[in-house]
Amino acid sequence: MTHGSESLTSTNPWSNSAKLTGLEFVQSLAKGSRPRPPMAELLPFLLLPPNEGAVELRASPEPRFVNTLNTVHGGWSMTMLDTSMALAAHTTLKPGELCPTLETSVKFVRPILADSRELRIVGHVLSRSRTIIVLEGRIETLQGKVHAHGTSTCMIVPKGG
Repeated sequence: MTHGSESLTSTNPWSNSAKLTGLEFVQSLAKGSRPRPPMAELLPFLLLPPNEGAVELRASPEPRFVNTLNTVHGGWSMTMLDTSMALAAHTTLKPGELCPTLETSVKFVRPILADSRELRIVGHVLSRSRTIIVLEGRIETLQGKVHAHGTSTCMIVPKGG
């Protein structure tokens, strides 16, 4: 896949991450010492300092994500949950491991209104085996009112394998 005239693999700022644990990598993203992936520019969020097996994001839905019902489109919620759970899974990885998502499921509890303020998006590991990571996540107000929750399963594989 190319971006403009350059290959993403030739300009990949994350390619030297093979020596880091997943937690070290996600910590470097949170600190800003490593560039954020391009996807984070499409759906802006703040990544708070992670713990092993758990991450918290903060995000305020932008007007460009509002649908005809004047609520935030469900795709925004699904992507934010997928991101939080994938980052939580990443914090458990050893150097040289990847964890692509096998499955994600999201349930919408209440709509996120167009004028919603900052939301907390959390992801945490429920179980990690040698090959599978099972996770859950939530989107909630800062007061704890749940808007959506989800589960995800990631598969652990060696990088380049």
